[in-house]
Amino acid sequence: MNRITSTVALAVLGLTAATSPAAPPVPVAEPGWVGVIIARGELRDQIESTPILERPYRPLHVYGNTIRRNHYRGAPIPKLKDVVQSAGSIVTNR
Repeated sequence: MNRITSTVALAVLGLTAATSPAAPPVPVAEPGWVGVIIARGELRDQIESTPILERPYRPLHVYGNTIRRNHYRGAPIPKLKDVVQSAGSIVTNR
């Protein structure tokens, strides 16, 4: 009898824990765009010391941009929005 009671109590506790809402995961922000194609000086040092997944997207940096897109979006192929942002970042140099 005691064994059945403890088994039922554990089952109820397990179901309660499984059905209680968990805090939603905090989304990791995707890095923005920088219009500098060839970084020099302090910017270069800063970019090289940053892990590749946290570096900003840069125009014509195919390998790094592909790695970041695949990590953050699950798809390595750029969208039209990416192409427009890349061109816009070159023009505005941001």
